[in-house]
Amino acid sequence: MKAPTMNEHTAKILRKVNEFQKKYKVNTKGQLATILQLNRAFSEDTLPIKTENYRTAKEGQVKGLSGDNCKNILAEYGITRTLAAEGGRTSRGSLALMQRYATFINGLDPDKNDYSLLEEYWIERVKKYFTNKPFKLNADTSLSIDAVVEDLLDQAQKRQYENPGTQYAGAVLQHLVAAKLSIIMPDIAINGASVADSPTGRGGDFDIGDTVIHCTTAPGTPLIEKCAKNIRDGLHPIIVTIRSRVNTAWDLAVDTKIDKRIEIWDLQSFLSTNIHEHGKFESAARHETIEKIISQYNKIVDQYETDPSLKIEFS
Repeated sequence: MKAPTMNEHTAKILRKVNEFQKKYKVNTKGQLATILQLNRAFSEDTLPIKTENYRTAKEGQVKGLSGDNCKNILAEYGITRTLAAEGGRTSRGSLALMQRYATFINGLDPDKNDYSLLEEYWIERVKKYFTNKPFKLNADTSLSIDAVVEDLLDQAQKRQYENPGTQYAGAVLQHLVAAKLSIIMPDIAINGASVADSPTGRGGDFDIGDTVIHCTTAPGTPLIEKCAKNIRDGLHPIIVTIRSRVNTAWDLAVDTKIDKRIEIWDLQSFLSTNIHEHGKFESAARHETIEKIISQYNKIVDQYETDPSLKIEFS
């Protein structure tokens, strides 16, 4: 049998890793950060890769992952942007991904050159991640604000479906609310969409006076319990969610007997009402108000998120 040429061998490696990437949908920042570091670690290990060597003591995370480690690998390729602050260490599903990649590597039986080829493949995926197209907000003045915002949320939900484990819709919702609030209250405290309330001492996503605003696309019992705690603490909770989940939130509030002491708004109406009021119900002024919100939203994404594809293009 004729031995495969280097080109044939390279093509085979790239085909197999591409199949792996598509099968497990390795597209998110946490996944890419995880697999880039694992590929480097596996290249310095001996085959077969033993997955038990890559679990932390409590087996809840992948051993050896860190933001600095990921940053150093990226720097070798001239990439200075942050991919994942913690290098995928706390990303959902990183342990399962490690096990899958170990199985893939053991089946591939790569040599040092093959590992380099795999690393270059993942680096290209990182570059593609950083150049993902932003969401688009339609500037057609004949469309209602409600319809335009609904379309934006649909785009986010679709991207979320295509990238399991991500929360694009939630991030878009929270930062649109932040953008609207920060225009009228420039000093309002803002956090990344993935930052939990507890470590920061916040009552919710936004603390304003005696009011606490919670942003979510999926209101559930834990959030309602948090709202009940807000009330016990003398605060006034407001939930901003997507329209299809407003009734869910109200039902939960009724069951918890806090429905008389809580506000529940859908994002579409929240933005539409504010844009019309600040635009003084004039088309040109509405357009200008939307531009301000989107501009502020993009600044927030730049400052608090590492995924540039969360940005919105207004055209």
